[in-house]
Amino acid sequence: MAAALARTRIGIIGAGAMGGALIGGMLAKGVPKKHLRASDPDAERRRRLEAQFGVAVHEGNAALVNASDLVILAVKPNRVDLVLSELATGCEKLGAPLWVSIAAGVSLAQLAEGLPAGARIVRAMPNTPALVGAGAAAFVANPACATVDRERCRALFECVGVVWEAPDEALLDAVTGLSGSGPAYLFLLLEALIEAGEAQGIPADASKLLATQTVFGAAKLASESDQSAAALRKQVSSPGGTTLAGLERLTTAGFREALAAAVTAATKRSRELGKRS
Repeated sequence: MAAALARTRIGIIGAGAMGGALIGGMLAKGVPKKHLRASDPDAERRRRLEAQFGVAVHEGNAALVNASDLVILAVKPNRVDLVLSELATGCEKLGAPLWVSIAAGVSLAQLAEGLPAGARIVRAMPNTPALVGAGAAAFVANPACATVDRERCRALFECVGVVWEAPDEALLDAVTGLSGSGPAYLFLLLEALIEAGEAQGIPADASKLLATQTVFGAAKLASESDQSAAALRKQVSSPGGTTLAGLERLTTAGFREALAAAVTAATKRSRELGKRS
């Protein structure tokens, strides 16, 4: 377990998939069960979370905040203002914890408006592979945060993958477009590979097995190799060979341009989410 979280009482507002992933990751890294709690208005979600992890659960948020040193705001972006406004009238220790928001597009300034002056706030963007301990997250802290606060945030997301501290909040929208939305791009690629294999006569189950392992293996190789992605691509692209024939078709179809456009569109949408209507 990361020393930064050893004695930190952690509360999660929102018991959805990402909230559950973070709880599971922290428990796996040795964070004591007694230091974790979660809240959610949905009774079934609370029941599932308590049954799965054995952590304390709350229907309301005020008790959770009052009992926590670090609070993770894991609600949908359009509910952030409502959650904070309700807490402002019913929570005694709203300014005490370190606040970590994973709501896409919600800026530090917007979060600060709903919290007491001087609140320590982190805006973060994890992604769904955190569900299997292979997430990629980025975060930025406001000026009120001390070094220990940033260390706690880093340790939190290292429980479910890798983490990068961004030097500027403006980059968080781009992170959303790249790694936040990126798993969906890869799932679409995987779908297309499976379908293409089937179209060439490979049985559906075999096509799924081969395509899924190929995507996983290529990502693992890229992660563990000292070589760049471009260098690894060139290693399997012999002149006149099969791979080069396939890559040429992808280039002609605008593969790079389509991915760049996808990241740009998702980045733009993240910025839009952060603007109130």
